[in-house]
Amino acid sequence: MKLISSLLLLVSVSLPTMAMDNEEAESWIVRLSESLNQLNFNTSFVVVKNNQAEPYHWFHGVDGETGAELEILSLLNGPRRDILRRGDVVSYIEPELQPYSVNSPRISGPIPAIFSQDMTTLVDNYEFNAVGRSRVLGKPAQLIRIESRDEHRFGHWLWLDMETGLPLKIALLTRKGQLLEQVQFTHLVISEQPAESLQQLKQADLPPILALPQAAMNNFNWQIDWLPPGFKKVNSSRHRIAHTKQPVEFMLFSDGLVEVSVYVNPSQQSQRPVEYVMNGATVVLNQVVNNVEVSVVGKIPSNTAKAIADSIQIKASTAP
Repeated sequence: MKLISSLLLLVSVSLPTMAMDNEEAESWIVRLSESLNQLNFNTSFVVVKNNQAEPYHWFHGVDGETGAELEILSLLNGPRRDILRRGDVVSYIEPELQPYSVNSPRISGPIPAIFSQDMTTLVDNYEFNAVGRSRVLGKPAQLIRIESRDEHRFGHWLWLDMETGLPLKIALLTRKGQLLEQVQFTHLVISEQPAESLQQLKQADLPPILALPQAAMNNFNWQIDWLPPGFKKVNSSRHRIAHTKQPVEFMLFSDGLVEVSVYVNPSQQSQRPVEYVMNGATVVLNQVVNNVEVSVVGKIPSNTAKAIADSIQIKASTAP
């Protein structure tokens, strides 16, 4: 009886605590989104995976006259790569490619775009918990764990600056707690006005907006019969691979936090065993079945990628 009474007491104490943790976590992620949208900041971070580091510089600001957001994200190693955003126009400046712009309200980079949006849309597939505080970049930080509700996704741990709500560190982990990759911020400066480089971006002539084909791309000769709960198609296209001119069809899926790309194209081979590599948290899986090559790329477990690839049904020839 004493044991049962003790267990009941433990449950009665732990359940309200968990509810408080969830409520506190939700207030923190709202603050994270507001800070990423409203603050003028200048920060650097390093993406660490497979014992390699990729350094980035990130500027964000808000035009005091128009209220439009301004952003510059630059990869600091290797050839210069810059992504610029002015309002709902994102421009890409890369070596050996003609600069171009697209209509988009967010930059696609190492920091998930959902962090600056309504993250409560993820609650069907992820659980949020505020689990403790620590010190990151010399600042007090609140740790928020975003845990997958199933085995098909990785967990995201966020250390948020307690003063500003901005991220100081992000880690991607398996359900068993194995660290796959992390984003470590190395400096963070908040200012009253946008940085000088953002002031220049206000006046810059951006590359022309790329005209994307508007034709519906739902007439593929293949379909995916299984995806983890919450994943929806957000893009699709058909094109030819540079140099080889080989046709490939592509679909992009997202659960709001994670994106998964699926490529299908004809193959000269009849069969090829599954091959996959892990680049930090990103799996690249490739297999050939019945003269059709399938590739799945995304920050998901390899078993999930294999299940997606195996669920693809070919209705007819995949050649355009």
